[in-house]
Amino acid sequence: MELETIRKFREALRRLQRELSWQSRSDASCCGITVAQCHALMEIGRHKDISLGDLAAILGLDASTLSRTIENMVQSGLVKRQPDHKDRRYLNITMTEKGKTVFAEINQTSDSYYSKILAALPPEKQKQVIESINLLTRAVSDTDSGTCCREE
Repeated sequence: MELETIRKFREALRRLQRELSWQSRSDASCCGITVAQCHALMEIGRHKDISLGDLAAILGLDASTLSRTIENMVQSGLVKRQPDHKDRRYLNITMTEKGKTVFAEINQTSDSYYSKILAALPPEKQKQVIESINLLTRAVSDTDSGTCCREE
């Protein structure tokens, strides 16, 4: 593959990542939560009742890192911990009413934003774009990132 093609691909992804990062910060900040809390809340909302370990795996985070985020969310009244109904030794995370309200606000804001993006694409290309994003996501997920630039 040509180096020029690789670099154009990298630049396009950097621009997309910057735009989406800005949107994530905007969605979260307008609802008074951090981006990390926003990502966690969106997954808790999708799964309704989820263990810390499962949530950490979905988000690609260490459980101890996520535990601090969840603790802050508990203190903010967004989520609560409940004993697992199958095994009371484990705790599941669920949304509170406040969490459900924030979840709905984020969804509404995001739906509006992404609707505008899709509307800017030709209707006959929208499905293709979604399929391409899914294909790219799988390729990124399945590819080893290699090594860092620095020697350890």
